[in-house]
Amino acid sequence: MKGSKVKPAEILLSASEIAGIVSRLGKQISQDYEGREPILVNLLKGGVVFLADLIRKITIPHRIEFMAVSSYDNETSSGVVSIKADLHVSIENRDVIIVEDVVDTGTTLAYIMEMLQLRAPRSIEVCSLLRKTNSNGSRVPVRYVGRDIPGVFVVGYGLDYNEKFRHLPHLARLEFPDKRN
Repeated sequence: MKGSKVKPAEILLSASEIAGIVSRLGKQISQDYEGREPILVNLLKGGVVFLADLIRKITIPHRIEFMAVSSYDNETSSGVVSIKADLHVSIENRDVIIVEDVVDTGTTLAYIMEMLQLRAPRSIEVCSLLRKTNSNGSRVPVRYVGRDIPGVFVVGYGLDYNEKFRHLPHLARLEFPDKRN
């Protein structure tokens, strides 16, 4: 079975390190959006655990919405973004924060931001738990970055490989025995 020998390898971020990052981001968003009610748009599925923890750390009123998008085929980006589920509310004249699990090249994020800009929001920012450092550079600015990581495939804390490993409380590099990470 393809992918059956992949396994989590070294832990990149422990559960307690993740909790500290989420607290820091929640506090920063709360300060920056004081007096406003941002809409946090979560890109499913990988970012849902991050969103659940983040909204408990944001101390100002806010709304949450979800989008389901895809640009990955197993461990590699296909480069083609497809919208599986769209927003259910208007974002016109609203502050929008896209909550993402990992920003790699930013191709998916750039597409989503361009699409959302057409809906006339007051502002759009990005909050990402992780940003990969050795990609060719993200195509979009990420205002709220939890942690920069090397350009490896990570699982845990909601992030998966073929729907596996989301349950891990930490983030770990995924090891592919048949190729280099």
